[in-house]
Amino acid sequence: IVFDEAHEMAGVAGGEGRFGTKDGSDQGIAGVRLQNLLPRARVLYVSATGASDVNNLAYATRLGLWGPGTAFADRRTFVDSLRRGGIAALELIARDLKMQGLYVSRALSFAGVEYDILEHKLTADQIEIYDAYADAWAIIHSNLRAALDATRVTDSFSNDTYNSGAKAAALSTFESTKQRFFCQLLIGMKLPSLVPAIRADLARGESVVIQLVSTSEAMLNRALAALSVEERANLDIELSPREFVISYLTAAFPVRQMKTYVDDTGKTRSEPMSDEDGRPVFSQEALEMRDNLVEQLCALPVVGSALDHIIGHFGTDAVAEVTGRSRRVIMDAGGRQRVESRSPRTNLAETDAFMRGAKKILIFSDAGGTGRSYHASLTAENQSRRNHYLLEPGWRADAAIQGLGRTHRTHQATAPLFRPVSTDCRGERRFISTIARRLDSLGALTRGQRQTGGQGLFDPRDNLESDYAKESLEQWFRLLANGKLRSTTLDEFQKLTGLELEGEGGGLKEEMPPIQRWLNRILAMRIAMQNAIFDEYLGLIEARIEAAKEAGTLDLGVESINAERITILDRTVIRRDQTSGAETEILRLETEERYKLLALD
Repeated sequence: IVFDEAHEMAGVAGGEGRFGTKDGSDQGIAGVRLQNLLPRARVLYVSATGASDVNNLAYATRLGLWGPGTAFADRRTFVDSLRRGGIAALELIARDLKMQGLYVSRALSFAGVEYDILEHKLTADQIEIYDAYADAWAIIHSNLRAALDATRVTDSFSNDTYNSGAKAAALSTFESTKQRFFCQLLIGMKLPSLVPAIRADLARGESVVIQLVSTSEAMLNRALAALSVEERANLDIELSPREFVISYLTAAFPVRQMKTYVDDTGKTRSEPMSDEDGRPVFSQEALEMRDNLVEQLCALPVVGSALDHIIGHFGTDAVAEVTGRSRRVIMDAGGRQRVESRSPRTNLAETDAFMRGAKKILIFSDAGGTGRSYHASLTAENQSRRNHYLLEPGWRADAAIQGLGRTHRTHQATAPLFRPVSTDCRGERRFISTIARRLDSLGALTRGQRQTGGQGLFDPRDNLESDYAKESLEQWFRLLANGKLRSTTLDEFQKLTGLELEGEGGGLKEEMPPIQRWLNRILAMRIAMQNAIFDEYLGLIEARIEAAKEAGTLDLGVESINAERITILDRTVIRRDQTSGAETEILRLETEERYKLLALD
C-alpha cells in the first residue's frame, strides 16, 4: 500500500487546542484503519513534508516508533518524550529511522536557487492607518467587556462569570478575528513594494508566481448576499480586511440578553433570554455599542484585498489565478464590475495559460499548492525564470513548503528566485514565528536536521517559540512588573492588551500568558509601541543566546565535530534494539586542535 502525499493524514490523532480537544481527521483515521485491516500488507509513506509536529506521525504506525520492543510503550509516551527532548530529539528520530533502513529522505538540489527577502517599509500614511485600526480594536475590546456585562454574561464589579461558555466563545472569536484582520491588513500594505518588483521582473522577461493562503471568498459571498437586485446590477464592491471587523461585530458581538438563575449548587449562572413567544431578547445597550462601533469603522481608510488588487492592477489577461474560490469580481472592458464564476476546470486552464506564456503572472492559494507544477519546465513554452513571492506563508509549514515546491522541480530550464515578502512592522513576527518553528520541526523530522526545513527562507532568530525566546519572555514580564522597561508600564500594558498579569497580592501571577498569546496582543498595538517592546524583547533573546554560546550550552542541533585529532576515550552501549540488534552507543572523545594566533590589535 503506497500512501502518496501521506502528510494529508497528519491530523489523525487530533490534539489539544486552546479551547478544547480537536478530533482526529476522517482522512487520517481512514488511512490508519486501512493499515490495521491489512496487517500483512507492506506499507510505503511518500511525502515531501512528512510531519511538522511529532504528533503528526500518528499515521505512520508501521515505522515501529512505539509499542512492544521499542523505547516507548505507546504513542502518547512517544509524543510526550520527544516534546520534552525538543528539536534535537526529532533530529535523532529521523536519523535512527534511516539507520534502520526504514526511511529515505532524498531532496532535490537547491543549487541555483536564490533567496532575496522583499521588505516593505511602512510609509507614514500606512502607519497612521495601522494605528487608527489598533485604536479601533482597543475600543472594541473595552466595549466587548462592557457588552458581556450588559448581557449578564459577566459582572466586572464582582468579578463573576455567569456563563463561562458564552464568555470563552466571545473572547475566542474576538482574538481570532483580530489576528486575521491584522494579517490581511499587513498583506495589503505590502503592495506598494510588491507591484513595482513584479513590474521589474516582467520587464526583464521573467515570470512571477505569488503564493498566498487567503482568497477572501467568504467575505465576497457575504457582501454579494447583502446586495439588492438593483445593487447587483450596478456592482461597486471593494473588499477590505475592514469587512472582517464589521462582519464580526454584526454576527458575533455579544448582544443577546442573558437572564441569571441559581443552579443546584447555589452558584449564579446565566442563560439566553427569550420573550413569551420564544423570540430572543437583545440588550439595547449592547446593540447601541455595536452600531456605534460599526459606524466608527466605516469612517476608517480602506486597505484593499491583495489578491483582487493584483488582478485588478495587471488585468485578467496577464494574471492566472489558481485558487479554490468559485467566483470573483472583475472589471469588464467598460470599467464596470461584474461577477465571474469559476469552476475546478478554470484552474487547469489558468495553469496552462501560464505554462504556455500567455500569462506571465500566476497567483495560487492552498488549492493550487500541492501536486501542481509552475516551474520553468523544459517541456513548457514558458521557460523564463520564476520569481516566487511568498506573500502569505500561512500557519502550516508543510503547506508553505509544498507551495515553494511548485516552482522548483526536476527537468527545469532555470531555478527560481524565492522572495519572502515582509514589512518592518515588528508585530508581523507573530506570523513568521510560528511558521519558522514548524519549519525547524519539519526539517528535524524529515531530514534529521532542523536547518533544512525552511530551505534558508527564514533566519533561526525568526523562531520566537524556542526555549530561549520563552525564557526571555519570562524575564521580560519580570522587568515589566519591576518598572524597568522603557517601552511600557505594567498598568498600560494590561490596559492595552487585556492580559491580566497581576495576582491578588499585587505581584505577577504564577502562570503567565504563553508566547503566542503575547504576540497576538502586541500585534494590535500602535506601530511605535510594538516596535519598542520588540526591540527590548529581542535584546533579551540575543543576550541569552550569547550567554549560552559562552557557556557552550547553545543548542545548534546535530553538529559535526572538527579537530586535528579525535581520540575515543570510552565507548558505552546504552541500548540494543530487540528486533535488529542495532546498538546505540555513547562516546567520550578527546579532541586536539591547533593553537590560533591572534593579533594584539
